[in-house]
Amino acid sequence: MLAKRALSIVGGLAVIGWPFAVWLALSYPKLHILLPVLALCFVLRLCALRGKTGALSRAFKGLAIAGAVLSLASIWMREAQLLLWYPVVVNMVMLALFGASLWSKQSLIERLARWREGDLPPAGVRYTRRVTQVWCIFFILNGSMALLTCLAGNIHWWTLWNGMVSYLLMGALFTGEWLVRQRVKRRYE
Repeated sequence: MLAKRALSIVGGLAVIGWPFAVWLALSYPKLHILLPVLALCFVLRLCALRGKTGALSRAFKGLAIAGAVLSLASIWMREAQLLLWYPVVVNMVMLALFGASLWSKQSLIERLARWREGDLPPAGVRYTRRVTQVWCIFFILNGSMALLTCLAGNIHWWTLWNGMVSYLLMGALFTGEWLVRQRVKRRYE
């Protein structure tokens, strides 16, 4: 249990620290030694997710594989620029996951809400569907910016967007949604 928890922490840190490790590896050629470390972190993340089921777990496993593949391909091809594409892949996978759930009986956010809250009233179902749509818009915009930073080829702009701005926007969206949810819950209680 402790080993699995440690694997989860290392893998999570790899995901959060990815932009800065990539910046270091691209800015300082002597630090290309980080590439095998990044690959290992993603492999450890994949190991930590072993045995977990569900769409979200499958998406996280796919992202761990994508991170490891990009790291290994960068080592093999001696082209660290491939690492820049990971945030684009993340946004595409999350958009596909959230977007596909809009075509199912329950949206992803509704499933998460039911897991925490139990049964939802019709207003709660409508609200969770709307939140899922908002996240889809976020992934489209954030992924587009991640793509633009890749194409621009400026590692400083790439790191700023993918290592800070996107996380701040995500945090603002989480916080804003939580505040709105509290008002919506009070209105229907």
